[in-house]
Amino acid sequence: MKKVLPVLLLLFFQLVHSQDSLDLSFYLPQDSSYDVSIPTPKDIIGHEVGEWHVTHDKLVFYMQALAKASDRITLENRGQTFEGRPLLLLTVTSPQNHQNIDRIRQDHVALTENGGGSFNLNDMPIVVYQGFSIHGNEPSGANAGMAYAYYLAAAQGPEIEGLLENMVILIDPSFNPDGLQRFAHWANTNKSDNLNSDSNDREFHEGWPGGRTNHYWFDMNRDWLPVQLPESRSRIASFHKWMPNILTDHHEMGTNSTFFFQPGEPTRVHPLTPKMNQELTAEIGTYHAKALDSIGSLYYSEEDYDDFYYGKGSTFPDINGGVGILFEQGSSRGHLQESENGILSFPFTIRNQFVTALSTIKAAQAMRLKMLEYQQSFFRDLGIESAIGKDKALIFGDSKDAAKTWHFAEILQRQNISFHQLSNNVRLNGTDYKKGYSYVVPKIQKNYRLIKAMFEKRTSFTDSIFYDISAWTLPLAFNLDYTELRSLSIAGEEVTDLSPLTGSLEAQSDYAYLFEWNEYYSPKALNRIANHGIRAKVAKAPFSLEGNVYGYGTIMVPVQQQALNAAELYGFLKDVALESNLRITAVGTGLTKGIDLGSNDFDAIKKQKVALLVGQGVRSYDAGEIWHLFDTRYDMNITKIDTEYFDSVDLSEYTDFIIPSMGGGGLSKKQSKKLKEWIKAGGTLIGYRNMAESFQKNGLIELKFKKDSLIAKDIAFDQKDDFEGAQVTGGAIFEAKLDLSHPINFGYKNNRLPLFRNTNVYIEPDKNSYNNPIQYTNDPLLSGYISEENLEMLKNSVPFQVQRTGKGRVIVFTDNTNFRAFWYGTNKLLMNAIFFGDSM
Repeated sequence: MKKVLPVLLLLFFQLVHSQDSLDLSFYLPQDSSYDVSIPTPKDIIGHEVGEWHVTHDKLVFYMQALAKASDRITLENRGQTFEGRPLLLLTVTSPQNHQNIDRIRQDHVALTENGGGSFNLNDMPIVVYQGFSIHGNEPSGANAGMAYAYYLAAAQGPEIEGLLENMVILIDPSFNPDGLQRFAHWANTNKSDNLNSDSNDREFHEGWPGGRTNHYWFDMNRDWLPVQLPESRSRIASFHKWMPNILTDHHEMGTNSTFFFQPGEPTRVHPLTPKMNQELTAEIGTYHAKALDSIGSLYYSEEDYDDFYYGKGSTFPDINGGVGILFEQGSSRGHLQESENGILSFPFTIRNQFVTALSTIKAAQAMRLKMLEYQQSFFRDLGIESAIGKDKALIFGDSKDAAKTWHFAEILQRQNISFHQLSNNVRLNGTDYKKGYSYVVPKIQKNYRLIKAMFEKRTSFTDSIFYDISAWTLPLAFNLDYTELRSLSIAGEEVTDLSPLTGSLEAQSDYAYLFEWNEYYSPKALNRIANHGIRAKVAKAPFSLEGNVYGYGTIMVPVQQQALNAAELYGFLKDVALESNLRITAVGTGLTKGIDLGSNDFDAIKKQKVALLVGQGVRSYDAGEIWHLFDTRYDMNITKIDTEYFDSVDLSEYTDFIIPSMGGGGLSKKQSKKLKEWIKAGGTLIGYRNMAESFQKNGLIELKFKKDSLIAKDIAFDQKDDFEGAQVTGGAIFEAKLDLSHPINFGYKNNRLPLFRNTNVYIEPDKNSYNNPIQYTNDPLLSGYISEENLEMLKNSVPFQVQRTGKGRVIVFTDNTNFRAFWYGTNKLLMNAIFFGDSM
């Protein structure tokens, strides 16, 4: 490898001084001829691949032109991003296959169905799904995709024709259109005519939040399993429509790295992934090695990256009968940058992505029968009953929250998992499951491994280091009751069309209306009521009225002394009920069993105006999750205030101010002083994760922390990274006990709550038990990895505290209650802090 570096460096030097010399020949195989009727990228977008960073609109124009010019390509628009950009998919195969494409797809998917073992595979095409740049600021993939698509459309000769005859290639040219557009704008607007490779140049230091994420700042390469985002939903629908044998996911990594391809760390493969999957991955890797060897590019595998979390693009296929391949290219982060491996040019990074895209389909062609046989065997129904044991089904639900249950069922539907209505209300192991609020999932179906991956709790691991989270048990994430069943005797009809939920308000009242706080969309309803100027109150104690039992947090809307008359109020609340998918009940009296409706144990609700700190220093993932929750789930305005101008903002008009996790030292003394004055005047400050320590340091709240005293003994230097990595709590699930009478827990049915945690911040409980409404149990680990030392500190610690300062409140959460948009079960904690903070 060392011998070829001077040659590469000479090439980079030439690229610096002669961008005009760059053309497609730098990427394309030279042993092929090309159809002159097929437009090159430059013909359509006006520049060579790698000369500029392609913007998403230009990428779309080129793919549209290719599809129009080539009978090998069809183009599908599957939807749009939050910013309205199309989500394209190219289907590439021979013209003859295109004439019979529906039949090819149906036969291929039939391999994965019951009876698929009888198919003759000799003439069946293999299906390869190739996706690029799910992180928008890792753009070499999407730029390589243009040259690659051109090659597939224009190359001529027996080799390409034979390949396309035996293969269907699905090209997702940009997994993340919004992020790609954002980063391309940054890189292009900071490009110099004389390319500057100095790593201190502004070109290589993109502004916050960067182009990695989508519109709401989500890392979309964590959403393949929970499918909460529009880009993911289109992608997963395509995946299940085709069930590809190989899926590739083209990424970038640090500038001083070379090129990585899977397999990854052998000790960090999920146990549900068959051993054969890794053997096939390694065999495919030999084709990548050969391709990179041929152009003198350095590379590595079986290090750094793993195959554990099934929510990543390179791991998701592994639990669905395919093989996922991760590519990681050292990033130029612009057009040309110095690195430990020499001057790294953007075209060089593109070429590595191009040749491995090509090596993938060469491997697929050579391994076609082997890959099809593997897929066939993965789904073969022989042995399923012995694999799943005595329990034949699962039941899940929440007897007080139909919406949250529905959204979990929605994930199952998107992942092609069959489930049934509950035939009638049942009580199992002391838990009530209601029809319409619960569903039954048979284990004996197409992909029982995927079901297990979603529902299982796992606390034993062969390794103590994880690239991502170690647990994602979905019913725990949704805070749903669930258990296993020995039979399907209580299963009703199979759900083939998951109909949207509807709310109701059946009668007009001249006295009051009530709705419980348990339903997921109750905050959406209350926000609309408050914003409309309608008076509402929250119950701080349970009561019974007219045959119904109402719990802590029930919302009461009196009819009299409102801005609307009785008929107008009824019409408005009926609309609120329908929009928020909840049941509002009309009552005719204030006399109850428990607190009466006129009791002082009902606190008035005021209209909230919430602000969120964003910008440099703030963890964009956490901020984006909060913005997304308010904006897309609860239809609540939230004002994003940037750290750049925070000091000049008048906070007096805001009722609540949220600060997500921050890097560096957190808040400055000046910022803390400003916040303290605002809190004393009546504001509620809410901080997440490491902000608990920052608030304590800056005198905003008084807390005591448990601290680690672990010392490395008999640890060699080459074991240092593993020793420190084992102390990272990268993402696991823990059990807390709840005081249901405290306003922070209003709307929760059970006195136990699963919490997601990926920090090592541990708060000592307050001496007064009533100040510890959420507290970890003495045996808190439900699922995932945590070191023994950290587990001891977690036991009986508290993830929440609230303290009064003047007229206001300071609230801290050590855990992320809004993790990756699928942690529905704890979203209400933040809403309770917003609406009921004054009652705490």
